[in-house]
Amino acid sequence: MQKAEMDLALRTKNFARRIIRLYAALPKQTVAQVLGKQLLRAGTSVGANYREARRGRSKAEFISKVGGSLKEADETAYWLELLAEENILAASRLGSLLKETNELISILVTASRRARNE
Repeated sequence: MQKAEMDLALRTKNFARRIIRLYAALPKQTVAQVLGKQLLRAGTSVGANYREARRGRSKAEFISKVGGSLKEADETAYWLELLAEENILAASRLGSLLKETNELISILVTASRRARNE
């Protein structure tokens, strides 16, 4: 496995851990918990899907699984934005996590494009 793949695997796992900690810190209000569970599901799926992609048996399977990871990352951004826009958590508290989400989206888009062009 290449160093870049290992780095992204670790990065997506650390991202999932940050999402877990954020979920645990959410207020116990119903709206916060409902949005938080969606965030938890999507945010932890980014790394799980990328892990599956790395073990893909074909280029097509890799592209498909990276696409799933990208979909989950985009959904994660959506839930983070809603948490901030509804003032459930301060936007300043979510800023670095949203930045990481957008960076992961960019990386996954690039990985998908490169795989398609190989």
